[in-house]
Amino acid sequence: MKDQLTDRYFMKCVLRLAAKGRGSTSPNPMVGAIVVADGQVVAQSYHAKVGGPHAEVLALKHAGEAAHGATLYVNLEPCCHINKRTPPCVPSIMTSGIRRVVIGVQDPNPLVQGQGIRRLQKSGIIVDVGCLESEAARLNEGYGHWIRTRQPFVILKAAMTLDGKIATASGESKWITGEQARKHVHRTRSQVDAILVGISTILKDDPHLTVRGLSQSSIRQPLRIVLDSRLRIPLRANILKSESGMGVLVATTAKASVQRLNKLRSKGVTVWVLPSRKGHVSLPILLKRLGATDITSVLVEGGSEVNASFIQSRLVHQVMLYVAPKLLGGDDAKNLIGGTSPKRLLQTVSLMNRQIRQMGEDFLITGVPQYHAS
Repeated sequence: MKDQLTDRYFMKCVLRLAAKGRGSTSPNPMVGAIVVADGQVVAQSYHAKVGGPHAEVLALKHAGEAAHGATLYVNLEPCCHINKRTPPCVPSIMTSGIRRVVIGVQDPNPLVQGQGIRRLQKSGIIVDVGCLESEAARLNEGYGHWIRTRQPFVILKAAMTLDGKIATASGESKWITGEQARKHVHRTRSQVDAILVGISTILKDDPHLTVRGLSQSSIRQPLRIVLDSRLRIPLRANILKSESGMGVLVATTAKASVQRLNKLRSKGVTVWVLPSRKGHVSLPILLKRLGATDITSVLVEGGSEVNASFIQSRLVHQVMLYVAPKLLGGDDAKNLIGGTSPKRLLQTVSLMNRQIRQMGEDFLITGVPQYHAS
């Protein structure tokens, strides 16, 4: 029991370390590593950015001779393949003198998926797997989803009033929530690969869709995606203005003007002409193509119709609702989810694994959608 408690304590430390890489490691997972000798931490590290050294290699390098006979704690199974930017971690562990490795969760990547564990065991190292397994899996749930499906993990985010309104009838939505909630939105943006909106949001709000107000100087700005089936986006839209390190993707259909398409591409904008579904960009095909370009997570910040399209297509994996203690009212105000209401309550989408967190005067409700049979 004492050993289990010790393992859980150090694994919690590993998970906190790993989370420091959130937003900068994609499409790689977040990984932390701690070397413990005689109950004391002798070295620790985390994977800081894609293409950089892995957590295990860095921790072992810092530990040096102190790694002999020590225990290595890592939240994800160490890699053993060479089909990546950096050398595999397993050989470094095998030659370090480490006696025992405690792993949070097995890597779902088919190139690893137990092979790293078996190689360590064959070399005589004691390997224990499953310490805080659910927490370790949750930390990298976006990575795990992308590895299994080759499609991005989709988060639907919205700010709404207590009665479910996201804008007035005229489209005014600034600001439903307070400053603390808005700052959290920017932090969330910094942790995903892409932000997606519909053309209506561009035409009404003319947003930049950038990460702002955070102190970190090395924030990676996400790809900005616009659903625009007829290419109505203004050529002077804020989202199209040149900003360092930022990309824009406009997803359209064959209904778009070729002349307008060429103008956008001449401005450096990426335009994908995709198959349509009921007159709009096919979301499943868009997600498949995004996944093929190593986009592992997408934050949907659309209006009610875009929200409805994603929900009705069962493409949302997590919901983030910032709820302000306000009542807007009005049948003509914009609802969180547009489209047509289901005929029966049995067709509602339930939120599982719910969490509620206060943010200043507002509340953040998160959950995992559970889709019922039609």
